Amino acid sequence: MNLTTDSQTIADLGLFSSSSGSSIYELYNRTHTRGGEAVLKELFLNPLSDKEQINRRSSIIKAFAEAKLQFPFEGALFDMTEKYLMEGADISNGSPQRPLLGEKEILQGVTAVIELIQGVRGFTNQPEIMAMNPFQNEREKMKALVEDPVFLPALQQSLKSRPSYSAIAAYDTLFREQQSGKLIALLKHIYYLDVYLSIAQLATERNFVFPKALEKGSSLLKLVDVYHPELEKPVANSIQMDGANNVIFLTGANMAGKSTFLRSVSTAIYLAHIGFPVAASSMEFSVLDGIFTTINLPDNLGIGASHFYNEVLRVKKVATALSQGKTLFVVFDELFRGTNVKDAEEGTIAVTGAFSGKNSSLFIISSHIVEAGEILKRYPSIGFKYLPTKMNGHIPEYTYQLEQGITDDRHGMIIIRNESILEILKNGRKKRE
Repeated sequence: MNLTTDSQTIADLGLFSSSSGSSIYELYNRTHTRGGEAVLKELFLNPLSDKEQINRRSSIIKAFAEAKLQFPFEGALFDMTEKYLMEGADISNGSPQRPLLGEKEILQGVTAVIELIQGVRGFTNQPEIMAMNPFQNEREKMKALVEDPVFLPALQQSLKSRPSYSAIAAYDTLFREQQSGKLIALLKHIYYLDVYLSIAQLATERNFVFPKALEKGSSLLKLVDVYHPELEKPVANSIQMDGANNVIFLTGANMAGKSTFLRSVSTAIYLAHIGFPVAASSMEFSVLDGIFTTINLPDNLGIGASHFYNEVLRVKKVATALSQGKTLFVVFDELFRGTNVKDAEEGTIAVTGAFSGKNSSLFIISSHIVEAGEILKRYPSIGFKYLPTKMNGHIPEYTYQLEQGITDDRHGMIIIRNESILEILKNGRKKRE
């Protein structure tokens, strides 16, 4: 089962691209093989929605992180193996046709496959791998493939001497005609191993934590010291949500850090559903059916849709999923900012109040409209957090640290005056001295 999400959420979280030019995928991608890179992208696009699958994958990566193991193969070995097995082959029907290769390429390919088979056997027989309980299922599958009796000659072949021409021809027939399916399956296992080891290395270097997935429907989120993984000097924050406190109404001035906080929490939840480590001190979460964020919603000029109408359609999409009994994590950054203040206030109150009644799902709604927050206090399941602005004379300073309550910061005009906007409009820009 996979977690439901959409392109807006993927864009909001910068999973594959962001305005800074980097991405979460690039941060997590330390793979050594092209196949591993492709598997990592597939995992990013298909987060899980099953507790057992999530915890199992997480436990495998955590075990590798604790063992501090390196990827046991050279990347060049896979270039030769893949070219030998699959270049020019039609594998769409599961039965690859042999590509035409020269004598040298066949020799290199045969040698690479033999080295790979022997390397996998050596890896799976390492004591630390044999003792790694979370990885036993994968280990046994890899071991069964390379120790299949058909590959016994390859296991016994010396890599120090070149096989005879007749042996090379026999290996070529075995590898590319008779047992190519098993070898391609073996490569797939190694690609996953590449991902597990590379993510484990990242977790160790960055001190990321491995979240614990809980039963779906228990409506629990505990995040301690969460921060955005791409920040060099992050400020961490902690939140706890459950069925009785399923909505956070977040206020704060522009530049106070609301969007960064929303991305930090959302990214952690998304990555946790892949089974990956996250940028936090600890995390427990109820498995969800879906995650939808609306942080940087564009106008859809192609269909003539305004920003406000896109917001309405976004809320409708979430409401439809909730009406189908889905458990969701939902973020709206500045809900209904595409319309006038009165409509935005009324809409924010109505929608946020309705969300509070969906206690199997979790919501974070940010807003500049503090008056809406005062009215929303009538809903017991809504909690209130704000990111403060501290004034150092006439200069605003931001702590990026969550506080309880609703902000009373009103420093917009101070910032406008600090930039001398009204003076420029009245007197014109001063001449350069």
